[in-house]
Amino acid sequence: MTGEPLKLIVGLGNPGTEYARTRHNAGFQFADELARRHGATFRSEPRHRGEVARVRIADTELWLLKPMSYMNHSGDPVRSVAGFYKVPMESLLVAYDELDFPAGVVRLKQGGGAAGHNGMRDVIGQMGDGFWRLRIGIGHPGDRSQVLDYVLGRAGAADAQLIQEAIAAAADIVPVLMQDGAQPAMNRLHGRDPAPDAAGPGVAPAAKG
Repeated sequence: MTGEPLKLIVGLGNPGTEYARTRHNAGFQFADELARRHGATFRSEPRHRGEVARVRIADTELWLLKPMSYMNHSGDPVRSVAGFYKVPMESLLVAYDELDFPAGVVRLKQGGGAAGHNGMRDVIGQMGDGFWRLRIGIGHPGDRSQVLDYVLGRAGAADAQLIQEAIAAAADIVPVLMQDGAQPAMNRLHGRDPAPDAAGPGVAPAAKG
């Protein structure tokens, strides 16, 4: 079975110590986990407005990126790095926080819209929508008016543990995705919990800050 030829994995988040470990930085945490596992070190790349690491996964060299442009302007660093390293759409994966999934749920898919996520909206505006995305559930505060404070806040101990476990599970399947393809990776990732996809028919996407 043919694997997916990933060349660039992006984790979305906000730079700065005040945003570290917030729910909105789940994508940064995913990128950091991949770097830790595979012995990579991020370095600042001002020309790309991001932190970049070169890593080898599944016998393939690829790049990790954490945009440092703040969430709502994530698209420019992604476009810059993808253009510089000639990364085609199908070789790009973007990881980000997902309000519509409970903490602990994580889903992989290719293509689709932004579903109210401003960082993803900007990436799609710069890159198109055909890339891979990894959606890391953070739960929802229950009221749209509370979303901004919620995503920019830190999860409680129980949810933080669930989010970290989901990130670890997602990091586990990246080599599977690259070696064996999407279906085995999805089967393994989506089969780890009984929670249905929250963004199914009839479920309105939540707004995000």
